[in-house]
Amino acid sequence: MKIGFIGLGIMGKPMSKNLIKAGHELVVYNRSKASMDELAKEGAKTANNPSEVAKECEIIITMLPNSPQVREVCLAENGIIEGAKNGTIVIDMSSIDPVESKAIGAELAKKGIELLDAPVSGGEPKAIDGTLSVMVGGKKEIFDKVESLIKPMAASVVYVGDLGSGNVAKLANQVVVAINISAVSEALILAKKLGADPELVYKAIRGGLAGSTVMDAKAPMMLEYNFKPGFRIELHIKDLNNALNASHAVNSYSPLTAQVMEIMQYLKSDGCAADDHSAILKYYEKITNVSLKK
Repeated sequence: MKIGFIGLGIMGKPMSKNLIKAGHELVVYNRSKASMDELAKEGAKTANNPSEVAKECEIIITMLPNSPQVREVCLAENGIIEGAKNGTIVIDMSSIDPVESKAIGAELAKKGIELLDAPVSGGEPKAIDGTLSVMVGGKKEIFDKVESLIKPMAASVVYVGDLGSGNVAKLANQVVVAINISAVSEALILAKKLGADPELVYKAIRGGLAGSTVMDAKAPMMLEYNFKPGFRIELHIKDLNNALNASHAVNSYSPLTAQVMEIMQYLKSDGCAADDHSAILKYYEKITNVSLKK
């Protein structure tokens, strides 16, 4: 099937490559020409703008940084809305504000274009190996039409509910991940401060109730002092900002999320914005004057 793919960044590029491997024909657009050239070598056709993608494809996937970029690609001049036919389906796999998902969807619907919000979890490693977790909101009948197209990029594809629900699930996911990384950092620093071997403590607790996917993904990075980004701090700040905005909009209090946001903002100001979010460890090292670095 011919699929449009807009946004070939750290996540979008490997995701689009997995679609090509699955046998789909891709028409791609990205602001950076280098990424389009790389996909062209894999067999993709390139376009000059989102409207051109929409003229050729009735299913379009977007993978963009945040709400303003999704709005621009979908609704601005030379956007999807200008080139799309009635019945076109847009699958927005970006992580954005669920209120914006609904607003953008309402504008697209005026032209007969269906929108699904389908943010992902798993970071670059899982984007590369095609094992992302995808949370989808929108009309169930539209989800049923495209579920099989999403699967080459994912190990889990779950329908959550109406449009916006996918991004609600993603915000919840990002809250749990951020707080979990902070807890792992705090625990390993405590172990070091008390004279125990943090690596052995990690091995001792990972099989019990404290164990988690987050711990197994991030504790080894902390112990190896490897902060090469799978998911950058600056991107997690964006997600937590969306989570806090949504929380405030419905009068839901999120004190732990707010605290981790402050930790990440400190790290951003300290030059760590492009580090993996496991670099939350560095904040605890600073305030305790203890390091895990060997």
